[in-house]
Amino acid sequence: MAQSSLNHDSLLSDSYSYSEYAEIVVVRHGETAWNADGRIQGHLDVELNEAGRQQAASVADRLSREPKISAIYSSDLQRAFETAQTIASRCGGLEVIRDCDLRERHLGDLQGLVSREAAKTNPMAYKALISKNEDQEIPGGGESIVQLYDRCTSALLRIGGKHKGERIVIVTHGGFIRSLYKWACPDGRSAGKIHNTSINVFHLYGEDKWTLKVWGDISHLHQTGFLQSGFGGDRTSA
Repeated sequence: MAQSSLNHDSLLSDSYSYSEYAEIVVVRHGETAWNADGRIQGHLDVELNEAGRQQAASVADRLSREPKISAIYSSDLQRAFETAQTIASRCGGLEVIRDCDLRERHLGDLQGLVSREAAKTNPMAYKALISKNEDQEIPGGGESIVQLYDRCTSALLRIGGKHKGERIVIVTHGGFIRSLYKWACPDGRSAGKIHNTSINVFHLYGEDKWTLKVWGDISHLHQTGFLQSGFGGDRTSA
């Protein structure tokens, strides 16, 4: 049975030595114009806007003052990759490793639509999005919640397994991060909004044990600011 916990205190406060797990810092990409407009991105490739670049610089500055990062992985979509490159430039010039398995949820025919108009514009796809059936795929090649969950958890296990005893960064998307929360805290409270460049820290010991140590930390954005809402992978995320 998988074990999970949520602890907002010290990252290294548990009884395990640091060499026994990978510390994975999962960061959502910076803001895009489509985030600001409430337009559904999914696998569509949208660049950061100016606010997003400022957010990326803020999270990069923060991470540069924290313990050493051994590797940086990123979704291959531009909004994540640019965020990751900004972090890399402040954290020793590491090469960013692109990984398409770190992409946002594929949202099928909803991609490119304004989220508040999606129910009217494409009612069939929107009905699939809000379905309580987690095996429901979205018309137009969209992933189900179960397919997204399997992709996200497999990617984290695969990457984390290479970095035991190290601290790494993964830059990804709101829907991906929400799946990781569900994985680490299956019986926990709602994940809430997932803000742009929020920091979420997982300790991965192996397939049978992972802990969520930090969730949704945006203290680095107090000067930069952030969207209070904006689509991020499902009908509830920021």
